Amino acid sequence: MPDPRRQLVGRRSKVSGETFERWISNACEFYLRNGWAHIEKTPEPFHITGKDRDGTVKGYYEKKGQPDYKGILCDGTGIMFEAKHTDGDRIRQNVVTDTQWESLDIYEKFGAHCYVMVSLGLTKFYRVPWATWKKMKELFCHKFMTEQELEPYRLQEKQCTILILEGVELKDENTEDRACGKAQSD
Repeated sequence: MPDPRRQLVGRRSKVSGETFERWISNACEFYLRNGWAHIEKTPEPFHITGKDRDGTVKGYYEKKGQPDYKGILCDGTGIMFEAKHTDGDRIRQNVVTDTQWESLDIYEKFGAHCYVMVSLGLTKFYRVPWATWKKMKELFCHKFMTEQELEPYRLQEKQCTILILEGVELKDENTEDRACGKAQSD
């Protein structure tokens, strides 16, 4: 018999994760409006099994494949990251699936900026470089990061926007011919 407490915690965690992703998507829109980056949410694969008589689609989300977000910065550099939320005080390395791990490794090898964005309780946000995430065991002697270990990667917020790209270095300062810093006309 299912444990109602675990079901409640699971539902709450799912809603919090969706909220975190919505906030990241809003930040991506902010960066696009300001001409700094074009980053999109990767759609989750959905397998349709049929339709009800009233037109309601039946189906299920297939196992998560790719990392949550990918795009391009105004200097032409790629970016990819996975978003992870926890209500606890630490984030485990194994929350990134093997498929996501593989994708982040490939993008990193091609020179993209790769990260895991972390939310602790929807109050503190972090951008952990992929190179750090992969080496948790060597760096921290365990396969998770505590709030204290996450602190160097803490993100700031401004006017209700998580500044997910604050401090990301562009590959060159000669970006006059690119979108960097040029506001997009609406």
